[in-house]
Amino acid sequence: MEELIYLDHNATTMIDPEVAKQIEACMDIFGNPSSSHILGKEAKNSLEKARQDVAELIGAKSSEIVFTSGGTESNNMVIKGVVNLKEPEKNHIIISSVEHPSILNPALYLMELGVEVSIVRVDRNCLVDPEDIKKEIRPNTKLISIMLANNETGTIQPIKEIAQIGKEFGIPVHTDAAQAVGKIPVNVNELGVDFLTIAGHKLYAPKGVGALFIREGIKITPLLHGGGQESGRRSGTESVILAVALGTACKLAKHRLKEDISYVKKLRDRLQHLLFQNIEGIVLNGDPEKRLPNTLNISVPGIPGEKILERIPQIIASTGAACHEGKNKISHVLSAMGIPEDIAIGALRFSLGRSNTEDQINKAAELIISCIKELRDGQTSFSDNRYGKR
Repeated sequence: MEELIYLDHNATTMIDPEVAKQIEACMDIFGNPSSSHILGKEAKNSLEKARQDVAELIGAKSSEIVFTSGGTESNNMVIKGVVNLKEPEKNHIIISSVEHPSILNPALYLMELGVEVSIVRVDRNCLVDPEDIKKEIRPNTKLISIMLANNETGTIQPIKEIAQIGKEFGIPVHTDAAQAVGKIPVNVNELGVDFLTIAGHKLYAPKGVGALFIREGIKITPLLHGGGQESGRRSGTESVILAVALGTACKLAKHRLKEDISYVKKLRDRLQHLLFQNIEGIVLNGDPEKRLPNTLNISVPGIPGEKILERIPQIIASTGAACHEGKNKISHVLSAMGIPEDIAIGALRFSLGRSNTEDQINKAAELIISCIKELRDGQTSFSDNRYGKR
């Protein structure tokens, strides 16, 4: 097989070599950070240095950073931690229709317990209207949670305006920034949010580590009870190795953010230009301007995205639909955007990263263009009504 072209960085990133180097250097730091002896202090010092590195990337205080197992845990901590489950029916939260499942599913769980949940719609570009958030606010609203950047379309939400609304009504605001941190500038004070989620494996750290920013002075009920680590906010002996890995990744991101943005945007725009120049009728999904610099989500109407990627296995990317028991299920994000089924079924998401090269982008474009032309020549193979006809 030809060399793989990895264009799925929104799904996960490889571990940066510098991060791997720091992981190896940390292998001998085995003390428990809660222990008072010399080995415990050594571990604690490494843990706190990593916490500071994470904080500096997002403009927070180190005391406002809680290490977690990843984005899912961070999101669950907030969604479940702000409500009073002793009286669930007296609680109300607001989310959007395009949130990650680690927000949507905890919200649905809370609904089953009696918590009221408002799910705000998005427009064709995947954008939330802050005024729609404002209309949903009630006297018992405990939280507004809107993601910073969408994982599928890359659309960047107006979090600053939403946070201002939250402040106006005295409601804490959370943003799932798993896809944004390390890709665009993120500053918790400029955004005005009270909670912010980070996922390590989205910015060249390992899987299994993340962080949650909790603004100073805000209290939530812990998701995990135990020894009271992380200042009582997240019990469990901390993984110093994983914390150091995340801290190193955040430090690298801070230093090279401008360079990375310029580089991946140039490659993303080239890929977009080549595809739109050579493939008739393709559609851009998401906002053309307010999106992550590395993300390109397109649709080829009438041809399932999975069929395209099946024919070019050397390109690693994602589709806008998943196949379950022989039936194609369209992404909830594209569905919420109101994209017609025959277009949504043909969605492809390309998400670029540091390791990509211009030669790879040129080759990927060539393969995609050739594949789609071949599939269109044999269009009768896809006459199934689920995919539409051209």
